[in-house]
Amino acid sequence: MKTVKVVAAIIKKGDKIFSTQRGYGEFKDGWEFPGGKVEAGETPQEALVREIHEELDADIVVGDLLTTVEYDYPTFHLSMDCFWAELADGEKMKLLEHEAAKWLSISDIDSVEWLPADIEVVNAIKSFIYSDGGEING
Repeated sequence: MKTVKVVAAIIKKGDKIFSTQRGYGEFKDGWEFPGGKVEAGETPQEALVREIHEELDADIVVGDLLTTVEYDYPTFHLSMDCFWAELADGEKMKLLEHEAAKWLSISDIDSVEWLPADIEVVNAIKSFIYSDGGEING
């Protein structure tokens, strides 16, 4: 099975985390953390900065790795490195590829229909927050 290597940004602002709804492709309408494929010669962090600029016209500061999700979809294996991130000072985001976006608190993080691999990221976020006394500080 083909492996697709991707990265995702868990963009945080205060006690909220940014989520996006896919606007195209096989998984259209599913909710995910923004990001995309790692290109040859890129580090995961470089790929994440590039992807967020392409998808959201924004610059981010990439933080620590939260988790790596290994997930088998029917036609490919997904390997997704998920990093905490914050918007660079003064940055605003524009949806260039997604149909919708939401800032979610931990109490409403389950209010959207996450794509299967992203459910594992949500679980990692919950584990991190609950082990860190309820704070989002990746």
